[in-house]
Amino acid sequence: MYYSEYETEPREKRMKRKWKGVREVLLEAEQSSGEFQARLETMGACARDFKNWDDYGKIPPLRKRDVIQWQKEYGLGWFLNCKPGQLSRIYQSPGPIFDPEGMDPDYWAWSEGFFAAGFRPGDLAQMTFSYHMTPAGLMLEEPLRDIGCGVVPAGPGNTAKQIEFLMQLPVTAFVGMTSYLKVIGQKAQAAGFDLREDFSLEKAYVAAEPLSEMLRAEVEDMFGITVRQGYGTADVGCIAYECMELGGMHLSNYRHVEICDPATGEPLPDGELGEVVVTPFFTDYPLVRLATGDLSSIDSSLCECGRTARKLTGWKGRADDTAKVKGQFIYPEQAMAVFAKYPDVSCWQIQVKNDKGRDSLVVVVETATPLDKEKFCADFQSVMKLKPVVETCAPGTFPEDTPRLVDERTFY
Repeated sequence: MYYSEYETEPREKRMKRKWKGVREVLLEAEQSSGEFQARLETMGACARDFKNWDDYGKIPPLRKRDVIQWQKEYGLGWFLNCKPGQLSRIYQSPGPIFDPEGMDPDYWAWSEGFFAAGFRPGDLAQMTFSYHMTPAGLMLEEPLRDIGCGVVPAGPGNTAKQIEFLMQLPVTAFVGMTSYLKVIGQKAQAAGFDLREDFSLEKAYVAAEPLSEMLRAEVEDMFGITVRQGYGTADVGCIAYECMELGGMHLSNYRHVEICDPATGEPLPDGELGEVVVTPFFTDYPLVRLATGDLSSIDSSLCECGRTARKLTGWKGRADDTAKVKGQFIYPEQAMAVFAKYPDVSCWQIQVKNDKGRDSLVVVVETATPLDKEKFCADFQSVMKLKPVVETCAPGTFPEDTPRLVDERTFY
């Protein structure tokens, strides 16, 4: 069973349909987006100059760092074809960056991903993504309701309450991060619960962090469920999703996804590793070739599930100096605002680690004077949305060219 007819359409037909969607975005962006008008002016081009996919691949990608900077300089309206009050919602994600949501149904295009993961009318889903400022909670709730699922808007944290919901309600589906579902399971087991007998859970849809096959297998065995993942961003929504056959993530039928050379922005052949570049078919917030900073490749082989979309082969790292931790992007430039409050800090480094499937954030601080770690953690969390482990070291520990951010995780 499939959510829409687009999932099984011939690939040639799909690319023709997607070209029509891209052309609509191009023409709208040329008329209403100050950002894209500036890009066209730099190229000395107009939207009608791009007549095919080869032409389209020559448009310089839009970098998320630039969006953050230009939103500060020019305001969100510089990117829109409507008044902000005509949008459905406006969120803010770390960066900080504003993420507009238009009025169209299934705006973020997650419905087909949930359906491919086995979600059906009558499922009761426990949503553990945040509903506060960032889009994840509402972004992933609305497609569930479109399918016909009920939703428990649990939000993140408060693990004891999460366990209570799973015990007292007939929750059949979990939505959140795999690492958090593992924590819930471990704490429930420690409290004496039998996860297979005492819970009604059948499936989980996970996102916002890389999923290793070891962690997937561990959680599936722990609860006796299936775990499937989706891949997307707060800017564009769903980019790709897994089906029951696994082996990669089908590209969304409602976005054009390219794998590009991180240095030039030019598309690469299927199978080659490069940066994920996405054009969502938004016309209220037209984004042309948004570079995600994520690395992956495309598998063009046909899937046994019958879906004809090509697949992403999974998350292979970052192409820039940001990292995604527990669903939040870490920007070194944003962290500088925290360290500006601590003039005795001579150097610092943010380290992202993964121990037994759980991400952690370690901030190593060079200082000759005692550091109030509790205050620093609170200041860091208020800006970066994540609580770090703080370590101190003597001045001179780091060399002059020390990178501000080091991601030590591996997911192979």
